[in-house]
Amino acid sequence: MLTKLKSYLNRNTKAAPLAVFRIGFGALMLASIIRFWGLGWIDKLYLQPKFQFSYYGFEWIKPIGNYTYLIFAICGLSAIFVMIGFKYRLAIITFFLSFTYIELMDKTTYLNHYYFVSVISFLMCFLPANGYFSIDAIIRKKQYKQIPKWTIDGIKLLLSIVYIYAGLAKLNSDWLFKAMPLKIWLPSKYDIPLIGETLMHKDWFHFAMSWSGLIYDLAIPFLLLYKKTRTFAFIMVVIFHVFTRILFPIGMFPYVMIVSTLIFFDADVHEKILNVLRRLLIFLKLKTIALKTEVYHYNHKKIIVPLLIVFFATQLILPWRYLLYPNELFWTEEGYRFSWRVMLMEKAGYANFKIVNSETKDFFYVDNLDFLTPFQEKQMSFQPDFILQYAHYLGNHFSSQGHENVQVFVESYVALNGRLSQLYIDPKIDLYQERESFKQKKWILPFNDEIKGL
Repeated sequence: MLTKLKSYLNRNTKAAPLAVFRIGFGALMLASIIRFWGLGWIDKLYLQPKFQFSYYGFEWIKPIGNYTYLIFAICGLSAIFVMIGFKYRLAIITFFLSFTYIELMDKTTYLNHYYFVSVISFLMCFLPANGYFSIDAIIRKKQYKQIPKWTIDGIKLLLSIVYIYAGLAKLNSDWLFKAMPLKIWLPSKYDIPLIGETLMHKDWFHFAMSWSGLIYDLAIPFLLLYKKTRTFAFIMVVIFHVFTRILFPIGMFPYVMIVSTLIFFDADVHEKILNVLRRLLIFLKLKTIALKTEVYHYNHKKIIVPLLIVFFATQLILPWRYLLYPNELFWTEEGYRFSWRVMLMEKAGYANFKIVNSETKDFFYVDNLDFLTPFQEKQMSFQPDFILQYAHYLGNHFSSQGHENVQVFVESYVALNGRLSQLYIDPKIDLYQERESFKQKKWILPFNDEIKGL
């Protein structure tokens, strides 16, 4: 077994797929930053709010006023450097740190694809993605047309984890036997040309979409790995992600996944893509320079390989942490994030906070919009860690305003996947005395139903 592992780690392959991946990734990340900036979301999501919902353990990461624009500028500039392969190692580390800082500033904006970008950019810090077709290759006057095979397989493995775990998460009774939450979402898409009025309200179509989404996620990595089905699988990737982009506002994620799955194709396909770029450079009257070619060898493989083994082990284990909590995952969301559970539930909530003087029993209710944006209030209303963090913010705020013996209670109702709303948080618990931790949140009331599955 150990001999086979050593043999595999010493096996080389052509570098073109990794070069194409680097170019595509950098271009899409640059487009994402420009889009985010151009739509005014930096100001709307990070500067306008009076309060940010921090991730546990990362409370120190906050927007830094107008300098937040500088973080986005650095992230965009590093994406350009990654794309062209200039000062690549510094560029990808800078991109990873700046993008992850942006992601951690406020969990209100959490999306699986933001997490994917952070994870894949971390992996790319250890890959020789600038070895071929890069400015760095021109500067050092040599390029690496052969690189370790595992560097490309690592990206394939990470993409496979995303798809398979997303598929496994769909193995639940709401998704399979109630077509939830697609039964709620799809009828609202009646205005889509051709299929809107004819399909979106059909019960059979909701189930067809649910089951096909499950089959797609579980099958697509294997279809991409098998050469005879690879082209068909890529066509399905394009159709699936374009269709989901039409149906749902999920930003750049579909394009990221389409471009990323190109990594599964043989090097000959990527060489054709690079030849197109070479012709474009000639058209722009930019000279292409003949470079000496070598085989890439890691200088610190004994450190990097174990580190990446730990990285992939974490990616495989982390999504299962929800099993440590006894209650329904979709209800409590304990262990829900960072587990590739994509668009599996529709929750709506109502949270009315009451500030009480524990001695006099005097109280008053809080208008959430005095402290939160409408988007923040919506996200807070059905996520327990948000509710707890906001309760502490309110407690600290009113204590600083001179209120004494402050207690914070909430009357909270939540509806999950079309069910009637029910009381969510124990209204008798003073949330100001509760502390965030990885322990079970016992102040979340039981779910009055059952969702079977993984």
